[in-house]
Amino acid sequence: MADTHPGSHKRTALVTGASAGIGRELALEFASHGFDVVLVARRKERLEALAEEIQAMYGVKAHVMVADLADPSAPRRIFDEMAARHIMIDALVNNAGYTVPGFFRDTHWADQGKLLQVMVTAVAELCHLFGPGMAARQYGRIINVASLAGHLPGAAGGTLYAASKAFVIKMSESLALEYRDRNVHVTALCPGFTYSEFHDVAGNREEVSKFPKALWMEGDAVAREAYDAVMAGKAVIINGKLNNFLAFLARILPQTRVRELMRANDRNAKPKSNAA
Repeated sequence: MADTHPGSHKRTALVTGASAGIGRELALEFASHGFDVVLVARRKERLEALAEEIQAMYGVKAHVMVADLADPSAPRRIFDEMAARHIMIDALVNNAGYTVPGFFRDTHWADQGKLLQVMVTAVAELCHLFGPGMAARQYGRIINVASLAGHLPGAAGGTLYAASKAFVIKMSESLALEYRDRNVHVTALCPGFTYSEFHDVAGNREEVSKFPKALWMEGDAVAREAYDAVMAGKAVIINGKLNNFLAFLARILPQTRVRELMRANDRNAKPKSNAA
């Protein structure tokens, strides 16, 4: 059940990018622990179907809000809508994200700018909006979905993806320290390859499917580890023993050597161009 206190309100978790992938699994995970959920994404039909599934499976409330975080006004609109509906957010899951395939030099800046809005600015703003209320109530849980890529040197293609995830990790670590005496736990979730439609959207399903199966995890396992980590107050969690080992190597090996390894991998990858 959700972590509640006698006489307190029912806990509610807001999940962005909830219509598929890890976001969907995180919404299900919080619901399985008794949290009501607010499902936020662009695809209304998927959100409504998930809301019905959650309510039937767990007997909790599932609210739907359609929003595109590429719109700079979306974070404030989400916050204001929760206030208007009298929904108090106790757990925030910043999951919405994607990558722009292709070399940075070949892409359109409009596409890269939207990526930064979704994966950097919106994440920071939602934390800034909802965090103070959690601190005032002396209870909050924030999961910011980063990536193993945020622990590794940059690679050719998806340039701002890895950079944005590194930002999310560092921001989450700092917020965890800021809120440590307010019972607000902030966790950067760092999955590696996860079975979802993410790579279909990115257009690199064929390439990543060649990686060893040992590198892959199921979304529900990632979500369970994320929930346990934020409840335990862990600032960063890297999913999977092999992914932890890769991140460890990236920290202890000389950075020139790590970059050489990344460059060797780049030669085996051929990012697709988005240029017109």
